[in-house]
Amino acid sequence: MKEFLCIDIGGTSIKFAIFSEDGQMVGSMNDVATQQTIGNTEILDTLHSIILDKSMQHIISGVCISTAGVVDTEQGRIQYAGYTIPGYTGTELKAYVEEHFHIPCEVENDVNCACLGEFWKGAGQGSSSMVCLTIGTGVGGAIMSGGHLWHGYSNTAGEIGYMNVNGKKFQDVASTTYLVQEINAVKGLSGDRAWNGYQIFQAAKEGDAQSIEGIQRLVKNLVTGLTTIIYLVNPQVIVLGGGIMAQEEMLKPLIEAELRQQIEDPQFLTSQICFAQQKNAAGMLGALYHFIQKQGDD
Repeated sequence: MKEFLCIDIGGTSIKFAIFSEDGQMVGSMNDVATQQTIGNTEILDTLHSIILDKSMQHIISGVCISTAGVVDTEQGRIQYAGYTIPGYTGTELKAYVEEHFHIPCEVENDVNCACLGEFWKGAGQGSSSMVCLTIGTGVGGAIMSGGHLWHGYSNTAGEIGYMNVNGKKFQDVASTTYLVQEINAVKGLSGDRAWNGYQIFQAAKEGDAQSIEGIQRLVKNLVTGLTTIIYLVNPQVIVLGGGIMAQEEMLKPLIEAELRQQIEDPQFLTSQICFAQQKNAAGMLGALYHFIQKQGDD
């Protein structure tokens, strides 16, 4: 069975693993810190090292890349990258891989890949329409209809992190980054003493009032964005992913209650709210699914 190298490039880390063509991970998943500064090529250098290393251990039939940023999927280049990865705009990922390694490569946006991964092997299986959100450093979005991604006229459909929510960007009031900054500011914590998202949820479970209130504010902001999506797209399924969405037991009832509070009328609440099942592997699975679809069309 053919084997593929799947790579997920994010603002914080680059994850990678070998997958078989049926979506099974071969061996373990690894990750390295994302290094990228304006005017330098650290991500390409890291990519080169990963492919070189894995090529010595496996016969790689394709390199499947999931990446942050707006992606031109035909050219496999970064059309636009925000402030989370400086100097990344214009990076020619597909051309670099194919020129240096002579291995076919396909590239897709990371949230689109997470959406494809959940559609193929996760919470969105069998759905006719789906919106996927990833809540992490920022907030990303992807839209699927009839089994296909909706890229929009110029590849920017689903960039909901920039959507206006009460005068601020959605990702600035509904991300893990927002929650961590809010709680640490309230508690006066910084540096090595600063709490991360996991610690905040643990504290909330133990009754810490500031953590509970912070999570409630996050949920309120998140649902304000979700209601807009529901009104506009009316998807069968909304899949919520990202690190803090592992806290489904706490977050799901809060989100559902807030949706009932904010929605204009219950008739609009037909979308099923699901939590991502594939976790850290979703982006890589989706990158493989995209590669198979794209190479089959070519």
